[in-house]
Amino acid sequence: MSDAIVVGAGPNGLAAAVALAQQGVGVTVLEAAEEIGGGTRSSELTVPGVLHDHCSAVHPLGVGSPFLRSLGLERYGLEWAWPEIDLAHPLDSGRAGVMVRSLEQTAAGLGLDGPSWRRLFGPPASGFDALAEDLLRPVVHVPRHPVHLVRFGLRALQPATWVARRWQTEEARALFAGMAAHAFHPLTRPTTAAVGLMLGAVGHRYGWPVARGGSRVIGAALAALLKELGGTIETGVQVRSLEELPPASTVLLDVAPGAAADICGDRMPARVRRAYRRYRHGPGAFKVDLAVEGGVPWTNSSCRRAGTVHLGGTLEETVHAERETGRGRMPERPFVLLAQQYLADPGRSAGTIHPVYAYAHVPHGYTGDATDAVLNRIEQFAPGFRERIVGTFVRSTAELPHYNPNYVGGDIITGANTAVQVALRPRIALDPYSTGIPGVFLCSAATPPGAGIHGMSGYHAARSALRFLAR
Repeated sequence: MSDAIVVGAGPNGLAAAVALAQQGVGVTVLEAAEEIGGGTRSSELTVPGVLHDHCSAVHPLGVGSPFLRSLGLERYGLEWAWPEIDLAHPLDSGRAGVMVRSLEQTAAGLGLDGPSWRRLFGPPASGFDALAEDLLRPVVHVPRHPVHLVRFGLRALQPATWVARRWQTEEARALFAGMAAHAFHPLTRPTTAAVGLMLGAVGHRYGWPVARGGSRVIGAALAALLKELGGTIETGVQVRSLEELPPASTVLLDVAPGAAADICGDRMPARVRRAYRRYRHGPGAFKVDLAVEGGVPWTNSSCRRAGTVHLGGTLEETVHAERETGRGRMPERPFVLLAQQYLADPGRSAGTIHPVYAYAHVPHGYTGDATDAVLNRIEQFAPGFRERIVGTFVRSTAELPHYNPNYVGGDIITGANTAVQVALRPRIALDPYSTGIPGVFLCSAATPPGAGIHGMSGYHAARSALRFLAR
């Protein structure tokens, strides 16, 4: 029987291991940390009994992932939970752009921009399952659903600011800008509309849920399935070189390209090593976890019921903040993503003390303290918020790579979303998962389709490994 070693027990590494084990390959996963999960770890960081997600928190692409949906992970403890409102984007006026799973309800709330919102998101939302089969894989492939893909792609290639021109209200324009800002890239650049369109489409198809019991349950469910299939996981094992690994038929690396070049050393062809060394990482994140008595006192009532709140202000303000971070400058008012997972999963709270998750977009490698910038951004839309804080845990941009080495320079999406890297990450190759070494593959979020807790990078890398094993 063929055997495989997977280095890294993040969602993609675990997904790759499961995909291999399903085909009868014996799999061993080696994880440097003492705990599996990568970006899906959770723990009590502030107050006893208050559960915080360390990195990834809200999972529209998790519930919408073709591979994860195929696994029946509910049998292993994964349960999705939805808030009443999926997303809110408040404005200084006290109004907010609001998205719920229902396309009709969302359109109704956007007033005169409702019909345009419906026309834009209706087709990709209703056809999301077909669309995902083409979007959540390498760009170079024979499309399974070409009509869906072409219709989506024509808009996805545009800058987010171009797509936002179709709306007249600040609410609709800001709502889309906040979703597009998940690209961690200046919104005036080509392809930045893609992330906003994808997150809106999957939101209207599946919503933006959380994992009940914390994001850690996603990794635990994948690990339980892997063990049932005969795979093993070893934690606390640091892999610095391929030479340290026992003999195996294939090796998959859930690491950033630079780390892959280090591990593979001179066995990697020089052209691939150069490409991996040139791979660009994007802006960083600065993470602040809070324990808040009574929750956040939002001025806008919809924000009090929203699982995710984007704090970017108007379209113009969000564009400015993302441009500044892209240029390596810290904006006075950064874009902040805030999550209130306890609204969907009350078990994360301790009585009336609730976990509040927030991170700011900051320049790559940022060495400053953005705690006040994050808190000020929240206070802007929720006066009196600071008075309710009873516990704080900060993971700075500089600390993020120590927590997860894939977060180079604090880049939590493992790669800059430049137009070239969106299409050809991590390098120009017919098989983007190949490292150029026979039997060794890259399976991290640096490979297609990129960031998100969907496991599709791991799944497609495993398919490449299986083709190699079948030769």
